Amino acid sequence: MALLDVKPYDKWFYEEKLKNFLPDTFIDCHTHIWIPEHIVGVDNAHRSQNWPGLVADCNPIEDLNETNAELYPDKKVISVLYGQTMVNIDLEANNEYTARAAEANGFPALYISHPSESCEHIKEQFAKHSCFKGLKIYLQFAPAYIPSDEIRIYDFITQEQLALADEMGWVVQIHIPRPMRLADPVNYIQLHEIEEKHPNLQLIIAHLGRAYANEDIGEGINYLKDLKKCVWDFTANTNEEVMYQVLDTFGPDRFIYGTDFPIFRMKARRVVENGVYINEIPEGEFPKASIEGDSHMREIAYPEAEKITFFIYEEIDSCRRACERLGLSKDDVNKIFYANSARIFGVK
Repeated sequence: MALLDVKPYDKWFYEEKLKNFLPDTFIDCHTHIWIPEHIVGVDNAHRSQNWPGLVADCNPIEDLNETNAELYPDKKVISVLYGQTMVNIDLEANNEYTARAAEANGFPALYISHPSESCEHIKEQFAKHSCFKGLKIYLQFAPAYIPSDEIRIYDFITQEQLALADEMGWVVQIHIPRPMRLADPVNYIQLHEIEEKHPNLQLIIAHLGRAYANEDIGEGINYLKDLKKCVWDFTANTNEEVMYQVLDTFGPDRFIYGTDFPIFRMKARRVVENGVYINEIPEGEFPKASIEGDSHMREIAYPEAEKITFFIYEEIDSCRRACERLGLSKDDVNKIFYANSARIFGVK
């Protein structure tokens, strides 16, 4: 049985809008893999939205590879792998599984670090696995006593870990915290500090700084436009206007593609109302009880729901439209989907 329900409309969407836009080979900089054995206990942190957890309770490497084969039947996809970013994950086992999967598939990987972890331990893991190209850091791992809205970047990566990443020239991929996101002074000051103090690490700002609505970007991009090296991944973001602004400010050399699989293999489209993103999903996609009261989820009845395709197709199509507005070339698109990540992650 196929992992995904690929319908005629999905095939039409891919053939008409995406197939000729995408390079024959491209790199996905942002994928999660884990198996049920890696989940220990319960995630009581409540520092992220609930809806992403509805898509899959695990995502072994075999499912990730099948997802790409079904969504892009005529393309080659190189996935940058890392584990699941939940407080109830066995990070050591999940990182080890990720490394073995990366080595078996010839993929690069990122190591999910914890702020309590010593630099010596991190270096030992990198010495064991050359597939690790840097650190994936996440706000979930900030100390539990810090309220979600008050988390700072330095609460989930230490100065010592940043210094190590700088010394080794590693990638640091960050999911920024705080309700104001890009426009939050704590965030943009710390992003500047990281780049100034640690010029040898490669900072990747995930999800375009979580600017899913126009309001999320606000004036934030004006405070960050003088960053000299950071790269923006547009993972799990379908906002064409935000993509346009980031591309226009930083250029196609600092813009990269990612999926957030397994999350973005769901069927959905995104709208924004009063500054809040809403994922419109086909009626019956998830049990009603699981989405009741979630301000980010809305069911759409059939037959209208027939025109809702895979979330990742919507993301790529938004990027296509932003690129067309800017008059970007095929070479620019290849940078976004392949060459930039190939350089950053050492893909030959």
